[in-house]
Amino acid sequence: MWPFSRSREKVRPLAGYVLIERLEEEERTQGGILLPETARGRSTSGDVLALGKGRPLDDGAFAEYTVRKGDRVLFSAHEGTALSIGDKEYLLLKEEDILAIVD
Repeated sequence: MWPFSRSREKVRPLAGYVLIERLEEEERTQGGILLPETARGRSTSGDVLALGKGRPLDDGAFAEYTVRKGDRVLFSAHEGTALSIGDKEYLLLKEEDILAIVD
């Protein structure tokens, strides 16, 4: 994980990449059992904060994104580059690594 002390506004994704704020994992199960931090794992959902220019196409143009700023999305736990800015966790990943938009 890359630690940064600056604010997230200083991180701007480049072409084809999306900046996502990871959602916090639940600390308790539905039955009320407290989960230790080691059992929680990494969140596989988050909110889209910023978009790059778009995925580059062969003709030099850029494809429009399917996701939009503010969308809640699902992604694989092992994709992207993790960033820690202050006390929050972010993820920089390619749009193609986003699995779904949660409505």
